[in-house]
Amino acid sequence: MKIIHRPGQSENGELRWQGVPVRAYGPENSGADRATRQVLIGADENSPHFHLRYFAVQPGGHTSLDQHAHDHGVYVLHGRARLCLGSSNDEYEISMGDVIYIPGNEIHQFSTLGDEPFGFLCIVPAQR
Repeated sequence: MKIIHRPGQSENGELRWQGVPVRAYGPENSGADRATRQVLIGADENSPHFHLRYFAVQPGGHTSLDQHAHDHGVYVLHGRARLCLGSSNDEYEISMGDVIYIPGNEIHQFSTLGDEPFGFLCIVPAQR
């Protein structure tokens, strides 16, 4: 199924796409805090090979500390964050325009820096 998701009004400094639900991504279902996500390309679009998600994290928040078998590609759209990456807990400061490859089974977590929301696109395999 072909689809175009058009941008909508931003909300609390986070980007939004029209007709794409904002899905829970927080303490109720993960280790994330002050974070939201929108699945821009995924099961609803019948995408068989990859999913594209937008994550936003408010100041003082973070994504869950994750480790998955699948790899991901990340593109930072706005804000700044500290990326904890790998079993040695290497830390990197990342910001708008940075592109990150996270290999499978690599520990990773994004934590906001500064007083603006941090937002990124993340592409992962459809079968995880």
